[in-house]
Amino acid sequence: MFQMNRCGYNVVHPDGIVIDRPHGSGDYLFLFFRSRMCVEARGERFLTDKNTCIIYRKGSRQYYHDIEQPMVHDWFHFDGEDVETFCRKLNLPLDTPMKVHEPVYVSRKVSEIQESLVQNGLYRDEIIDATVRCLLMKLSDIRNRIEPNKPVSKYYDLLVSLRNDIYSNPSVAWTIGDLAARVNMSRSYFQKLYKELFGISVMNDIIHNRLEYAMYRLKNTSDSIRDIAAQCGYENDVHFMRQFKKYIGLTPGEFRSGRAKTTVRA
Repeated sequence: MFQMNRCGYNVVHPDGIVIDRPHGSGDYLFLFFRSRMCVEARGERFLTDKNTCIIYRKGSRQYYHDIEQPMVHDWFHFDGEDVETFCRKLNLPLDTPMKVHEPVYVSRKVSEIQESLVQNGLYRDEIIDATVRCLLMKLSDIRNRIEPNKPVSKYYDLLVSLRNDIYSNPSVAWTIGDLAARVNMSRSYFQKLYKELFGISVMNDIIHNRLEYAMYRLKNTSDSIRDIAAQCGYENDVHFMRQFKKYIGLTPGEFRSGRAKTTVRA
């Protein structure tokens, strides 16, 4: 189990900061820099952009200082017998600056760790252990799945933001042309990168999201099928019912009456 020693979320140093620990801090240190920094790792110095993280190995020199102010970062000191084994399994390097593609996610996880420490609940240690492991697995997933694919890596943040918009707005009549224009790509290139990143075509993703929302509305509201069709981005209920039957295997009425299946067909 990972043990949490100290944690800091959204720590701001208005006048900057210089940290130099020649022999480390006696534990592992996770740092997420939200401003540009100079960082030393493995005897080399790196000028890093904002949204960079590093995990210092126990015993490694910890040296970093700001190159812009205010200096803002999240951090935690932690320990555990299997830290290095776990990171090797994830192909997640220690003592190596890494670009963070989902900064909000990382900061949120550090915030959750700090909150768990403050609350000191019955399962505090287990929650913290699970949160740290989730964070490291997320970093590994992005680093090993996304970064080797340079085109996908370049547009990762834009495409994730776009997909969040699609999922948050099932009533919008999305088109390939409009979505491609939002990320300044041709229709064909946009569809190619979207499929490579998310493992599903953009139109199938839109359809699946609409139908998942439709199933929720059918089960949890008394809205008419026509109204639900409109809420899910369909111009008419006939198209909605035809597509619902094709992917779910039931009509909307059959689904609402209780003959429900649980997943959308691919």
